Amino acid sequence: MSGLFLTPGAGSDRDHPGLVALEDHLAPLPVERADFPYRKAGKPFPDRTPVLVQAIRDGVEAMAGKHNLDATQLVLGGRSMGGRMSSLAIAAGLPAAGLVMVSYPLHPPKKPEKLRVDHFASINVPCLFISGDRDEFGSPEEFDVQLTAVPGPVTVVRVPGKRHDLKDADEVICDAVQEWLDRL
Repeated sequence: MSGLFLTPGAGSDRDHPGLVALEDHLAPLPVERADFPYRKAGKPFPDRTPVLVQAIRDGVEAMAGKHNLDATQLVLGGRSMGGRMSSLAIAAGLPAAGLVMVSYPLHPPKKPEKLRVDHFASINVPCLFISGDRDEFGSPEEFDVQLTAVPGPVTVVRVPGKRHDLKDADEVICDAVQEWLDRL
């Protein structure tokens, strides 16, 4: 593992405090926090999935070049939509050393029938899922059922009493990511 490439959730940008906290906590490990094209263009709504996944590919290539790293040895991930797009990129064949997903959006709130898991069977890298146990985008029970589809090794960290925003949980998240990366 040579570094960590992170992307934000749909309503945030690369300067989300949780992403900044991860970069600070993991130093001197190279960590790149990247915005999606719609954020760079000042648009309020995300681009379509293919554009977002391509942004992950381009960002990984840029990070590897900038830091002289092997792109296949980077861990990818992010918060909510950012983690989901990273998982889609890996499922579509982007090589990576692992996947860190903070508040993965298993389904839209109050729409458990609209699962975002069709690609799980194509994720063959170690995965870390960190979610609040009161996350409205997926309950612990729902995750327990759906994560069995991921063939790569899966580690789950549940933050007690927290919702999708994982407010005031940066220290717990940073420690969980550090411990997981140390075991890769």
